[in-house]
Amino acid sequence: MAQLVDVVVPSVGESISEGSIGRWFKKDGEFVKKDEPLFELDSDKASMEVTASGSGKLQILAKEGQVVSIGSTVAKIEIGNGAGESDPVTAAPILPASSQKPVESSSTDAPQPSKTAPTVDDDKIKAFSPSLRRAIRHGDVKIADAKPGFPGLGSDAERRTPMTALRKTIAQRLLYSQQSTATLTTFNEIDMTAIMGVRSRLKDSFQQKYGVKLGFMSFFSAAILESLKSYPIVNSHIDGTDIVDPGATHLGIAVSTERGLVVPVIRNATRLSYAELEKSIAQLAEKARDGKLSIPEMQGGTFTITNGGVFGSLLSTPILNPPQSGILGMHKTQNRPVAIERDGKWIVEVRPMMYVAFSYDHRLVDGATSVGFLVKIKEHLENITDQQVI
Repeated sequence: MAQLVDVVVPSVGESISEGSIGRWFKKDGEFVKKDEPLFELDSDKASMEVTASGSGKLQILAKEGQVVSIGSTVAKIEIGNGAGESDPVTAAPILPASSQKPVESSSTDAPQPSKTAPTVDDDKIKAFSPSLRRAIRHGDVKIADAKPGFPGLGSDAERRTPMTALRKTIAQRLLYSQQSTATLTTFNEIDMTAIMGVRSRLKDSFQQKYGVKLGFMSFFSAAILESLKSYPIVNSHIDGTDIVDPGATHLGIAVSTERGLVVPVIRNATRLSYAELEKSIAQLAEKARDGKLSIPEMQGGTFTITNGGVFGSLLSTPILNPPQSGILGMHKTQNRPVAIERDGKWIVEVRPMMYVAFSYDHRLVDGATSVGFLVKIKEHLENITDQQVI
């Protein structure tokens, strides 16, 4: 006899009450196997894959992009009666009917108002012009036929899509950062000659010895960690009227993904060698791009590093990642003419140069401290040696 098994939205963290369906890996009516990935769940912290709770025929109840509550049923799997093997339910929690939360309806599922009984949700028509809103309320125009926008701004081509939970959280956190901190940015430039020389000489032997490529991020990470020893206040943060020293450095590495920017954290980074830093950076970046980061892997950072140079950025002012008090922005390395003193004379040489930007919370970090911190990073990188890396 066939049995219907619920596929519910699993809990992804104590503070998370809802998410959105990113995409379905299977089609409605398709046969699925137990523990096979069914859909991608986007929360305000990260994305995760939800697996099938049994083997059988899939019945999809929630659409891609739809906001769903934790514990709500988004699909059913028909098990038995030829539909598939009868497996116990283990992958997703099955809640009793009385405790299940209803799936929130997508705006596209809402019934269209009719002329005889126009019932309109104001939230769904707030993007329309006043005259168009009146026509919809009176039933003269259906919502499906209306086009939001403003005259003269290309409203015919305008298309609206809801933000994902992750994108909404990114937007909220960026705005909160600007409103809750006294952010200031100081700049400097780094002559990359020494770094590029060390990397060129060691990259083959480094990869052969440690099984990972020697990139630029480990150089900058090590320089930050060294500079924080001289300026530990940069690694602290403000909590109310207290200054909190975390007692360790947990380095956040900003990673750009298709879903948005995420910042996985390298724990106790000061204990790691160049090779261990490179391995940690590579592993976390891969998990971020595959949408497989866990919530704990993105929590507890004390300082962040971001590299806009990979996209061609020459200069920028990075935004703090609260409650952290500092973030370093790397940029594109570009050959530029530079004045060099040699044997008591000044000459001009073309050198590979990178602008770096250090944004900090000025409530905690003074100007002299910020400049000294960045100069320390510059000096470390411009005088790096092979022995420090291997």
